[in-house]
Amino acid sequence: MENRPVKMNPHTNLLQLEEHMYHLVDVDKPNVFRNLFPYDEVPKIAFNNRIVPLNMPDEIWITDTTFRDGQQSRAPYSTEQIVTMFDYLHRLGGPKGIVRQSEFFLYSKKDRDAVYKCMERGYKFPEVTSWIRASKKDFELVKDLGMKETGILVSCSDYHIFYKMKMTRSEAMNHYLGVVRECLETGVSPRCHLEDITRSDIYGFVIPFCLELMKLMEEYQIPVKIRACDTMGYGVNFSGAVIPRSVQGIIYGMMTHGGVPSELLEWHGHNDFYKAVTNSTTAWLYGACSVNCSLFGIGERTGNTPLEAMVFEYAQLKGTLDGMDTTVITELAEYFENEIGYRVPSRTPFVGRNFNVTRAGIHADGLLKNEEIYNIFDTEKFLNRPVLVAVSNTSGLAGIAHWINTYYKLKDERQVDKNSELVQMVKVWVDEEYESGRVTVLTDDELIAVIEDSCRKLNVTL
Repeated sequence: MENRPVKMNPHTNLLQLEEHMYHLVDVDKPNVFRNLFPYDEVPKIAFNNRIVPLNMPDEIWITDTTFRDGQQSRAPYSTEQIVTMFDYLHRLGGPKGIVRQSEFFLYSKKDRDAVYKCMERGYKFPEVTSWIRASKKDFELVKDLGMKETGILVSCSDYHIFYKMKMTRSEAMNHYLGVVRECLETGVSPRCHLEDITRSDIYGFVIPFCLELMKLMEEYQIPVKIRACDTMGYGVNFSGAVIPRSVQGIIYGMMTHGGVPSELLEWHGHNDFYKAVTNSTTAWLYGACSVNCSLFGIGERTGNTPLEAMVFEYAQLKGTLDGMDTTVITELAEYFENEIGYRVPSRTPFVGRNFNVTRAGIHADGLLKNEEIYNIFDTEKFLNRPVLVAVSNTSGLAGIAHWINTYYKLKDERQVDKNSELVQMVKVWVDEEYESGRVTVLTDDELIAVIEDSCRKLNVTL
């Protein structure tokens, strides 16, 4: 005890005794936490009421896996598409580079061509990083491309160590440390992807492994990053929940007992239980500087943490966008739909076609009086998406007036209200549609045709 360092924690202004005393626990049989993960039942969230402190880093940022994990669940992007999206990510991240890195596969010529073209852009951010197989040949490829960092898969749960790799914990750790050492020998910084961390033995394997990785970092004087991968989306952010499901418990343990500094710690979440965004935010709040995301959450199974969601989480936590250009998010959604052929589900926050569209007549009336009543923020300013009212049998005169003003961008004295002759004429047509048995919302094209016809009859222009 007397030889362990006592350090001042700048976030709490308290002296803290670092306890690096966790050793690998080798086991004969895998610990798969059957009490928490009974395969023939829904997983259980258990509590032991052990609370860890908030520990928000001074600086937080986002990393992107659109071209790696994001490509594992869809047809591969073309080189041109990757470069275009990379340009968008650069604009979105702003001058401070809040979108800090973007990771790429290096397996195919197409992937490598995309890497070359993105690196030729000369952007400081996002930094181009890679994901490779753990082999000397691939390490050399990373070095030849001029990359400073690469991701390496180091699965950490007994599910993977015993069932997939057919190893013991000590065999797996020694194998991983050998691979990481090979990477460091080439002068490349390894980013260790601790796959399936939310089903792993945190203090029996993960923290002892982190301690050994930190020793290698000290030996080679090259950063060794740790990516905590919630591969199956089991992580929870509930105060007092037990590890390995507790996000804050994992982050606290890796920092306080594993010796991993905030700037080298990253969270990678999946959305199997609808918790990807809240878990990523929790990782920030409890000490990880970085969260790993993909555009629109596209990724394995239910997907990754949506990058656009974390842009707005950042702004809410920091009180500023720090120069991020959020209008790029809308441009990206349009690019995905028009050029890639991927349509974001219509109710997806920030990017879905209907995310700020209301159908209820009473809501439409409120929007017409003051859009703040039913809109989350100034969506026209931040996303180039003015709030809209879908016209149906419940929209009423107010909804039709709002649709016309928004669609035709009518301002000030040019705006129409629910007493307008034009609005009332359109309302007659709408009522006739639904009285004849229609049940669907009216399309933009239908409304445009009726409005233009009504304008001709009334001899007015918009």
